[in-house]
Amino acid sequence: MTSPTPSAAFGIGPLSRAAALIHTLVTVGALLLLAAAPGLAGLLLLGPDPANLPLAALCLLPLGPAASAAVYALHHRDRDLTDLHPARAYRRGWRLNALPALRLWTPLLAWLTVIAFTLTHFSATGLPGWWAVLLGAVGLGSLLWGAHALVLTSLFSFRTRDTARLAAYFLFRQPRATLAAASLLVLTAAGTALLTEALPALLAAPLLLSLLHGSRAVIAETERDFTA
Repeated sequence: MTSPTPSAAFGIGPLSRAAALIHTLVTVGALLLLAAAPGLAGLLLLGPDPANLPLAALCLLPLGPAASAAVYALHHRDRDLTDLHPARAYRRGWRLNALPALRLWTPLLAWLTVIAFTLTHFSATGLPGWWAVLLGAVGLGSLLWGAHALVLTSLFSFRTRDTARLAAYFLFRQPRATLAAASLLVLTAAGTALLTEALPALLAAPLLLSLLHGSRAVIAETERDFTA
């Protein structure tokens, strides 16, 4: 048996795989921030006034396509340190998924803005208190639907309405994947509240990789049952 060449051995060892993962996460995270930079810069100029929620939603529009391209690049990442092209994969993900992601991200963002605006002005609505709980639950469900939709639209070429239906289907069909997405949301929210508002941006790539890991069953079932 012939031993692998030094270059091959260098590319397949555990340390090399770890270095490849770190390089990919850093590159994809930087590209995600760059793609979403116009909107993120706008957010920095807005105050915490609830009246700014519609403007904040407009600033967050570039984040949908940027996150979709990142999910694509992370899913198609190379494990070999000698053959890494995360930037190329990100650009390809952007070309393929920018418009499909925007078609889903825009109505989701608008819906979440309506919920957030209602909750921040809830005393003026005159509604009973349990409505606030219901709206919070609907908002959480919408975010979990969005997590499934992000994975599906990033990795598959379905029509927008089919992606939306599949995302809703997997909310209950794959409860472990939904619970994993919910755990990421809770951890991100807690970290943001306790540490810094910049945490989601700084850890965007690891969070999306964790979302992919938790969505393995969703991806496998979609490939098996919903693709030719």
